[in-house]
Amino acid sequence: MGLTHRPFFMFPATMMAVVTTILLLQLHPSSAGAPAEQNLGGFVSAVSNNKTECSKPEQCARGVVLPIWEPRNPSFGDKVARATVYFVALVYMFLGVSIIADRFMASIEVITSQEKEITIKKPNGETTTTTVRIWNETVSNLTLMALGSSAPEILLSVIEVIGHRFEAGTLGPSTIVGSAAFNMFIIIGLCVYVVPDGEVRKVKHLRVFFVTASWSIFAYIWLYLILSVISPGVVQVWEGLLTLFFFPICVLFAWVADRRLLFYKYVYKRYRTGKQRGMIIETEGDRPLPSKVDIEMDGKMLNSHGVDFLDGSLGLDIDDKDLEEDETRRDMAKILKELKQKHPDKEVEQLIELANYQVLSQQQKSRAFYRCQATRLMTGAGNILKKHAADQARKAVSMQEVRSDVADNDPVSRLFFEPGSYQCLENCGTVAVNVVRRGGDLGRTISVDYRTEDGTANAGSDYEFTEGVVVFKAGESAKEIRVGIIDDDIFEEDENFLIHLSNVKVLSSEGEEPEDGESANHVESVACLGLPATATVTIFDDDHAGIFTFEEPVFHVSESVGTMEVKVLRTSGARGVVTLPYKTVEGTARGSGEDFEDTHGVLEFQNDEIFKSIKVRIIDDEEYEKNKTFYLEIAEPRLVESNDTKCQDGEEQMKEEEPEEEALNGKDEEEQRIAEMGRPMLGDHVKLEVVIEESYEFKNTVDKLIKKTNLALLVGTNSWRDQFIEAITVSAGEDDDDDECGEEKLPSCFDYVMHFLTVFWKVLFAFVPPTDYWNGWACFVVSICMIGLLTAVIGDLASHFGCTVGLKDSVTAVVFVALGTSVPDTFASKVAATQDQYADASIGNVTGSNAVNVFLGIGVAWSIAAIYHSSKGEEFRVDPGKLAFSVTLFTIFAFIAVGTLMYRRRPEIGGELGGPRTAKVVTTMLFVSLWLLYILFSSLEAYCHITGF
Repeated sequence: MGLTHRPFFMFPATMMAVVTTILLLQLHPSSAGAPAEQNLGGFVSAVSNNKTECSKPEQCARGVVLPIWEPRNPSFGDKVARATVYFVALVYMFLGVSIIADRFMASIEVITSQEKEITIKKPNGETTTTTVRIWNETVSNLTLMALGSSAPEILLSVIEVIGHRFEAGTLGPSTIVGSAAFNMFIIIGLCVYVVPDGEVRKVKHLRVFFVTASWSIFAYIWLYLILSVISPGVVQVWEGLLTLFFFPICVLFAWVADRRLLFYKYVYKRYRTGKQRGMIIETEGDRPLPSKVDIEMDGKMLNSHGVDFLDGSLGLDIDDKDLEEDETRRDMAKILKELKQKHPDKEVEQLIELANYQVLSQQQKSRAFYRCQATRLMTGAGNILKKHAADQARKAVSMQEVRSDVADNDPVSRLFFEPGSYQCLENCGTVAVNVVRRGGDLGRTISVDYRTEDGTANAGSDYEFTEGVVVFKAGESAKEIRVGIIDDDIFEEDENFLIHLSNVKVLSSEGEEPEDGESANHVESVACLGLPATATVTIFDDDHAGIFTFEEPVFHVSESVGTMEVKVLRTSGARGVVTLPYKTVEGTARGSGEDFEDTHGVLEFQNDEIFKSIKVRIIDDEEYEKNKTFYLEIAEPRLVESNDTKCQDGEEQMKEEEPEEEALNGKDEEEQRIAEMGRPMLGDHVKLEVVIEESYEFKNTVDKLIKKTNLALLVGTNSWRDQFIEAITVSAGEDDDDDECGEEKLPSCFDYVMHFLTVFWKVLFAFVPPTDYWNGWACFVVSICMIGLLTAVIGDLASHFGCTVGLKDSVTAVVFVALGTSVPDTFASKVAATQDQYADASIGNVTGSNAVNVFLGIGVAWSIAAIYHSSKGEEFRVDPGKLAFSVTLFTIFAFIAVGTLMYRRRPEIGGELGGPRTAKVVTTMLFVSLWLLYILFSSLEAYCHITGF
C-alpha cells in the first residue's frame, strides 16, 4: 500500500495510545462530575498551585454549534458510547476539512499562478518575450499558501473567541501551539526519513528560511511576553494589534531577503576552489556588474534595477537561462531515449505518458499543489500527475490523425494547374500540362480558356504558340493541355514560357454557353480560378553537355530521415554521357557513423538525363542537440561519349580555339559566354551545405516536455460538471511502480474504502464554484466559509469528547485537534520530500506556517476580543499558565530542532533532509522524541504533576 497510506491508519491508533497515557496521569479520575473552572483569569501562581482545580476535568458545556448531550451525568457504558461517537465524528469531520481545504488550496494555486508577459531587450538589440509570475514565490508561500494550510487552526481560534462571547478559550490557542509542535517535530522528522538512502534535500532559499525560522521562534517568544511579562494575564489592545501587525512585517522581511534588497544587495555569492581538488566552496562576494537590460511590461520600460522587483532573475541570468534550457532539453531527450530502450514494446502514447509523468514529477511545485495531491491520494481521487500525463499523451496522439481535405468540401469549383511548374528537354516534341478541378458540384460542365505567353523562350522559335478552351464535362476533374516544343541545333541557355488560365464559364449540359441575362456573380458562386492559375514551363537545351549544380546552396534534413537524397541538376544541355565525382566533407557534424556515413562516388548522367540523386545516410542518435552541418561537394564533370558527332566537333573546335583567345576579344561577350557553356562544367552551387536538424517529431515532443506545465491547470477545475464527475469517480492512487504509469491502473481496495467514506464530502463540496471563476477568488471565498463552519463543529466535538473522557481542553487541543488538522500537511510534506529536489516545499513552509498561526490565529482573535472588552471598559483576561508553559517548552525544543537542521548541512550529511541511513534514523528519532516530550510535559503540567508558570 505504500508509506503514503499508512499514516492515515496510524492516526486513530496514535491518538488513542496518547490519550490512554494521559488519562493514567490524572490524580483524581473519580472527580468527573466536579464543576469546571469558572474563572480562567487571575495570577499565574494561584492557578499553578491549586492542585484541586488542576485535577478536575472539564465539565461539558454548550458549544458554539452543538448542544450538550443529555443527560449530563451518564453511566460508564454511556460515556464509552458517547466518546466513540464523538471520536468517529471528529475523524469524519477532519476528512471533510481535508477535502474542502483541497478546494481551498486549488483556488490559491490558481490565484498565485497567474502570469504576465514581458519583453526583454538585450544589449545587442535582440528582444525576447517571456512570462513571469505576478505573485512572488516567497510572498505567496507566507500569505495565501500559509493561510491555506493553517486555515482550520486560525479559524478555530477566531470562532472560539467569538462563540464564547469574546472570552478567552483554551482550545484555539492550544491547537495553534500543538499544531506548531507537530509540524516542527513530526512532519520534519518524517521528511528526513522518507528521502531515499544516500539522497539529500537542501533548502534552496536559505536566507528566506532563516528569516521565517527566526520569526517562527520569535512569534512564540512574543506570545510568552504578552502572557507573562508585559501584562500578566491581560491582553491589551495594542498587544493584540501588534501581534497581528507582525504578520505583514514578517512577509516584508522574507521578501526583502528573497529579492536581495537593502543590506542583502551587498552580499552576493562567489565561488572559489578549495584545497581538495574539484571542491567548489561558496563564499560571499561583491555584486557582479549587470549588463544593461531593458524590460518592457504593460508598455512601460524598466531599467536593469527594475528587474529586482520582479519574481525571478531575468536581466542578470538571461544567458544562464538559455544554457539551462539547453541542458534541460538534453536531459529530456535522454529520458525519452532511455524509455524507448527500456520499453521497446510500448506504444508512442505510453512512452509520451511515461516521459510526461517523469518531467512533471521533477518540476518544482508549490505547497498548495503538494497539499492537493496528498489529499486526493488519501481520499481515492487518484494521482493528479498520472491523470494529467495520460490526458496529454492521448491529446498528443490524436493530433497526429489525418485531417480531411477541406478543399474537397468547398462549394465552389476551383480550376488550377497541378503542379504549377514543368520541365522538358528541347527534343521532347510536346509537353503536357495538367489542369484540375477541385470542389463544387462535379455534375456541372465548366470551361476555362488558356493561352501561352513568352518568357525567355520565344513562340515560333522555341515553342508553338497555343491557345484554346478546356471543357470539364460532368464527372471530369482533370484535363491536359499540350504545347509543342521546337528543337534546333543551336546551343542556348535554358528558357521558359508561361501558360495562363482565364475566363471560367458554367455551361449547360449540352455544352452551350449561358444566356446573356445570367449574371457573372452566379458563375463566381459556382466556379472560379484557383491557385496557381499560371504554369511555368522550362525548356532544357540538349545541344551540349550541360552545367552541373545543386538546387540550392543549403539543404536542411531531419535527423530522423534515415537516408537523405540530394538532387544534382544538369542544366543548359543534356547531350552525351557525363561523369561527375562527389564526396562528403565534415563540418560540425562528424562522419564515420557518428552523425552521418561518409559517402563518395561518381554520378553518371546518360544522354538526355537532366538530374541524378546522391544518397547519404544520416545517423539518428535521439539526443537533443543544436543543428550540425557537413558538406557535399561535386568535382569537375567529364564527358565520356556523345551520340552526336556535332558535339565532338564542337569540343575539338573549342580546344583549337583556346590558344586563339586573343582573337576572340573582338567577338560579342554574350556569344562567347554561351559558347563556353557548351562543354560540361560546374554551376553556381558546387558545395552544398547540409544542415542536420533534430527530428521534428522528437524535437517537438522534447520542447513540449520541457515547457513547464502550469500546475494550476492540474488542480483547478473549469466547470461544475467536471467537479461532480470527479466527485463520484474512483481513481487509482499512488503505487510504487511508476514505470507502469503507461498502463491504466485499477483502484485498490484502499481507494474504494476512502472514496466510500468521503463521497458525501466530495459531492457536497462539488457545489463550490470552480477555480476558473473570478480567477479562483470565488472558490477561495466560498471554501474559507465552509472551512470556518466545519471548524466550529470540530471545536465543539473536540471539547465534548474531552469532557466525556475526562481530558482538559488544552490536552485535547494538543493531541487530537492539532494532530487531525495536520494530517493533510503530513501527507503533502512527505510527497514533497520525495519528489522535490529541494527541501523548501517540505520544511521551509513549516516555519512560515508556524509564524502565521500566531500572528493571524491569535492576533486576529485576541485583537477582536481586546477591542470588544476595551469598548466596555473591561480587560481581556487570558490564563497564562498552561499556554505560557507550552509556548516556552515549544520554543526550547524549536531551537534544538533548527540547530539540528543547520548541523545537517555540514558535508558529512549534506542537507536538511535525507543523507546516510544512520543520520536519518537518529534525526528522526530525535524529532519524534521532542514531540513526545512536548506532549508529556504539557500534559503533566495540565494535571499539575509538574509546576508551570
